[in-house]
Amino acid sequence: MHFIARYLVVVVGELEYSFHGSLKNLLLTDFTTLDMLRVPGNTMNSDEEVVLVTGASGNVGREVVKALRDSNFRARAALRTLDERGDGPGAFDEVVHFDFGDSSTFPAAFDAVTSLFLLRPPPLSDVDRFIRPVIDYAAAMGVRRIVFLSLQGAGRNLLIPHTRIENIIESSGLPYTFLRSGFFMQNLDTTHREDIVAYDDLFIPAGAGRTAFIDTRDVGEIAARMLTEPGHEGQAYTLTGCEALTYDEVADVMAEILGRPITYSNPSLLTFARRMRGRGHAWGYIGVMIGIYLTTRRGLSEEVSSTAAELLGRPPRTVRQYVADYAAAWQKPDTTGSSA
Repeated sequence: MHFIARYLVVVVGELEYSFHGSLKNLLLTDFTTLDMLRVPGNTMNSDEEVVLVTGASGNVGREVVKALRDSNFRARAALRTLDERGDGPGAFDEVVHFDFGDSSTFPAAFDAVTSLFLLRPPPLSDVDRFIRPVIDYAAAMGVRRIVFLSLQGAGRNLLIPHTRIENIIESSGLPYTFLRSGFFMQNLDTTHREDIVAYDDLFIPAGAGRTAFIDTRDVGEIAARMLTEPGHEGQAYTLTGCEALTYDEVADVMAEILGRPITYSNPSLLTFARRMRGRGHAWGYIGVMIGIYLTTRRGLSEEVSSTAAELLGRPPRTVRQYVADYAAAWQKPDTTGSSA
């Protein structure tokens, strides 16, 4: 367990990083080259809102962009690689190359931006190195509001980097809203999908703790409202679904809907860390994941909040609804060689 403790220290301490005048250099950058793609004929005037959505290709970011577009707001999808834009109806209307670790991508991304949706990429645990420069740049460019996707329990949980990011945003002077979300249901069809498909197992070290899951579709809808309407400045909203389930109960729901046994093996932290490392995940990322699941073990993820329902004007989606909607994600591959 010593090496796990070592990487938790990295998460808690957030490796110190010196800015060395990077912001000054960024402000002297030529803004005339805008490396982005736009929909032909989609002309905007200076009075319109431009929302920059980081993490736009992920579970939450994609839903934020969709909700903004459905509400006729201009959403600029910040992507690390432009080939993440996608095709068909789900493709982004406007994209820009953006890399948290490359300050030369900031000027084009923030051109004319009025609001920022900030999502910490899961592999980036060094807040001072990767996140603080983005917040400082947004403040320097006059961004009017920032909505940060935080985590349930942030503010009192020092094992997660979200708490430090909240503190940096508060000290930046930017009008802000924190969305302290519960565990995303969609992590089951992304991060944990491989174990469910291959082994019919929820390989998650959460103990017997309960989790107030929330669907990223609901989070995206709420975030879009926070980014485009007044009255939410300085607020920290805890967003959960309407129930708190153990992973044994989640496994039972999945088994019923998928029509095959699904178990919850509840691995030790060491076993979990070894498997994640074997799949190529960085130690910093693994440390953050362990920190999150430790909160569940300690009962810090079981609080059910009515805030999401109040902001949505309807009940949030349940785990049962989510599993039914995403059932195809966990279907086992056809190994018979038959074709339709």
